[in-house]
Amino acid sequence: MISVAVIGMGGIGNRHAQCYQENPLAQLSAVCDQNESRADAASERYGVPAYYSIQELFDKAEVAAVSVTTAGRENGGDHYAPVMQALEAGKDALCEKPISNDIALAREMVASAREKNLRFGINLNHRFVPFAWKAKEWVQEGGGGPVGHPLFINMALRIENPNESSPFFHFRALHPHSLDVMRFFAGEAAAVHAFANRAPGRINWSNLSMNIQYESGAVGHLSGSYDAGGLIERVEMGGTNGRFIIEGVFEELHYRPRRGGEAQMWTNPAPGEEGHVSGFNATFTNRIGHWLQQLTDGVPPDEIEASGEDGLRVQEIIEAGIRSFQKREVVEL
Repeated sequence: MISVAVIGMGGIGNRHAQCYQENPLAQLSAVCDQNESRADAASERYGVPAYYSIQELFDKAEVAAVSVTTAGRENGGDHYAPVMQALEAGKDALCEKPISNDIALAREMVASAREKNLRFGINLNHRFVPFAWKAKEWVQEGGGGPVGHPLFINMALRIENPNESSPFFHFRALHPHSLDVMRFFAGEAAAVHAFANRAPGRINWSNLSMNIQYESGAVGHLSGSYDAGGLIERVEMGGTNGRFIIEGVFEELHYRPRRGGEAQMWTNPAPGEEGHVSGFNATFTNRIGHWLQQLTDGVPPDEIEASGEDGLRVQEIIEAGIRSFQKREVVEL
């Protein structure tokens, strides 16, 4: 059983804590927040000690791993210091996305984990669903598989978010998820060309369109918005043999062969059936469960799924997209 602590007890921190308490591989041993009332409320809710500083946490609590769920500017401004403190203390760390909105700091985090041979993961939870895993198998089967050689990937991720904290909040806070899903299927990006606009009255560039060329030669397109009125997520990938579509993260999976054969469709299994996803919160359960299983199995740090390295790669795509939009040019990675 892995002894864990959660650092940052806002809404997402409480979600992590709940996942740990419900998972038989974990023992939630402590919560930590510099806001004492938040820490105390979480302590009462989960029946574990509360700490008001990370140093105090590591001085007094016996934990092997932590979740870093602090927020900060653009939802990624406060991850660096807690992660670095955790790594310095020899703890494996699961960090909320984005890893950091400062690429230099993100690289430091990844380098530190590598140097100390510690496991470092990012909560890129949108890919932790059965339909994504099934489609990934099709892609991994190569040229003879259901997808074949990849040709294109299209992604839409749109929600309603009125946040106006900064001009590029939408790029940096939402699209680690979409760009990670695209990278999960299509591989490394080679070049980016992005456009954006603002809804009336906004300072946030709340709508974006990003074109991506992948090292494989495949092309991709991301459509994103913070003005959508609700959650809309859809990914479509096409190759030389066929294409798949995942609707709504976990709701439907479609496969359509390119020539001949019959189209197939799978829907989210009913409650109680194998593979059922009870709702979006279950993606947190799946991702944290996978993290705990990898820790329990002693998986080497360089084999952690949705690793710090993966988190860094998608942030590099985001920053390239911002530069592309600002300069109105293609940016190579």
